[in-house]
Amino acid sequence: MDFKSETSFKWLYSQKISKVKYLARIVQASYLWNEENDYKDKLVSSKTGDSWNCDLRDTARAASVLALTGIIFPDVEKWMLLKQSDRSWNDDVYDSVYALISLADMGSYNQEGCQWLVDNYGPEWEHPGTTALIITALLKHEKLEGEDGFSNFIEERARWIISQRKSEAAWKTLATSNLVIQSLLLAGHKDETVVPVKWILSHMNDNGSWGKGEGDINTTSLSLITLWEYLK
Repeated sequence: MDFKSETSFKWLYSQKISKVKYLARIVQASYLWNEENDYKDKLVSSKTGDSWNCDLRDTARAASVLALTGIIFPDVEKWMLLKQSDRSWNDDVYDSVYALISLADMGSYNQEGCQWLVDNYGPEWEHPGTTALIITALLKHEKLEGEDGFSNFIEERARWIISQRKSEAAWKTLATSNLVIQSLLLAGHKDETVVPVKWILSHMNDNGSWGKGEGDINTTSLSLITLWEYLK
């Protein structure tokens, strides 16, 4: 696969970054592609007390990517665990998966949260993007513990996601498709007929970005992460 990341990062650097979500995405993409910039410092400095603006998802995203770079905040881990109630976070699948992914990246295993995801999985959550996040959370915890308690569930759901691929649009949107492909790669599905990485590459805009119009920060960062995960 012939791909140069320089143009895409040049586009990212030209954008005004304000949201924690976008900062976290760029920090992850930059770290993976060995890009030197000050976004990691900006993300760290935007921490307020033991979280990022007391926002669970922002805190989870930020803590995950900083853990990837070797920075772990014990106070953030404690803050996130205190937010857990009756095995989940706010009885919400998205809050729970982002919290679980972040805890795993920080080295904290949470069996109760993982079991809550499996026990409550049903038609309401049966969407490719949602299922991909659930698979990612479970896989990250299994890799830490070396256990295979959720392996059948993960493989079953991965195959369901694959069955939902649309011939022309992969999975609904570029952003969703990126999350799906990342989860499938993590689950061991690397065949191009299953994970359409070339389809992602074919949707890069002329300016090096991904997304509608002139591109958007989230989709561009996600695409760079996906390409690195595939190429590694």
